[in-house]
Amino acid sequence: MSEPATLEFIFNGISEDEVVFPPGDILSDELPLESDLHRDQIDLLIRILKLWWRERQDFYASGNLTIYYSPNQKKSEHFRRPDFFVVLGTQKKDRKSWVVWQEDGKYPNLIVEILSNSTAAVDKGLKKQVYQDTFRTPDYFWFDPVTMEFHGFHLVDGKYQEIQPTTDGRLWSQQLELYLGVYEGKLRLFTTENQLILSSEELAEQESLRAQQAEERAQQAEQEIVRLQEVLLTQGIEPENI
Repeated sequence: MSEPATLEFIFNGISEDEVVFPPGDILSDELPLESDLHRDQIDLLIRILKLWWRERQDFYASGNLTIYYSPNQKKSEHFRRPDFFVVLGTQKKDRKSWVVWQEDGKYPNLIVEILSNSTAAVDKGLKKQVYQDTFRTPDYFWFDPVTMEFHGFHLVDGKYQEIQPTTDGRLWSQQLELYLGVYEGKLRLFTTENQLILSSEELAEQESLRAQQAEERAQQAEQEIVRLQEVLLTQGIEPENI
């Protein structure tokens, strides 16, 4: 399994006292998302993975958040804003941005970019190059919520190799140990058994449906008892004597 790169500080003769260390609560300077489709897709991936890994405390999942990775530890240079990313082996807590030099030099283990007309060229070109050569992010995916274009790449010997889809079009993430695939127009996560991982809303709806079905079965059983009692009465048999 490939590991993401860690930050190497390059001081070029500058003493540590001269390096500008920004505060740990740097705010993410994000551009507005292109559409509700993009916002909903990012939010869905974050919520579903957090719910699926709710017992784990060793990961960070976020999206539309700035990653600062300047070797000079400056906010003003070297930063990217993945739509969705996951860092493994880190503390599970809320952050305003991901500052590599304050996170033990860790970069994302997985990145997903949601394509749009204005970002597709950068996501497929410059960002892919940065994620491969600088971040060394093992798993990189992109998805277009309009055209349904979906591709994934895994880092092999320092270069991205395209992940081959399964017969149903899903792509395996070695880092998450889950499949990614398109379901009802959304990029979703699937278990190793190819079972769709449900959102909290879907789980609640499923539980509500089960409760409704159980109630319907109980009503049907009660109606059947009443019917049988009526049959016995027509035959001159008192049900309570049985």
